Amino acid sequence: MELMELLEGRRTYRRFYQKEISEEIIGEILRAARLSSSAANKQPLSYVVIRSADKVNQVFDCTRWAGYLKPEDGQPGEDEKPVLFIAVVENLNINPDCDTDAGLAIANMTLAAWNRGVGSCIIGACNKPRLSEMFGLTEEQKLHTVVAFGYPSHKSRIEEVKDGDIRYYLDENRDYVVPKRQLEDVVTYM
Repeated sequence: MELMELLEGRRTYRRFYQKEISEEIIGEILRAARLSSSAANKQPLSYVVIRSADKVNQVFDCTRWAGYLKPEDGQPGEDEKPVLFIAVVENLNINPDCDTDAGLAIANMTLAAWNRGVGSCIIGACNKPRLSEMFGLTEEQKLHTVVAFGYPSHKSRIEEVKDGDIRYYLDENRDYVVPKRQLEDVVTYM
């Protein structure tokens, strides 16, 4: 895939086929995270891979999906759940301020996944205390995000923002439509 095509196609996906992701692809996703840039090269992030069906369901039960949609439209159904989660953990004893590192690692992970046809959903709306306990995190560790992965069972496309409304929505096929502001609305040249 060409880079711009990869970037345009790497949208958020929230419904998945129940098809396992290979060890090879999971390894690529994790290598992509490891290769991401890091402030002062401190590398404060670690990752928890959740792939057994039972554990994936436990994590899923701690997440909320698609805030702009009614739960029955935004929450994946029983046969649409992700098949993999990767938790991004900040190690505060290495760097207490690593949101930028986390964003870079998540971008790398989701792009590496999409390059292999695996969709993702970055989830900050989750029960972090419960998940932190489930993952065995220490006081020096903070759960940043969980990222859901799977082969998407729907499409997602970009359209221009209309009347200032940035809320994503489902079209008549239940595919996601994601309004994006125009470049001239977000860039200032000096």
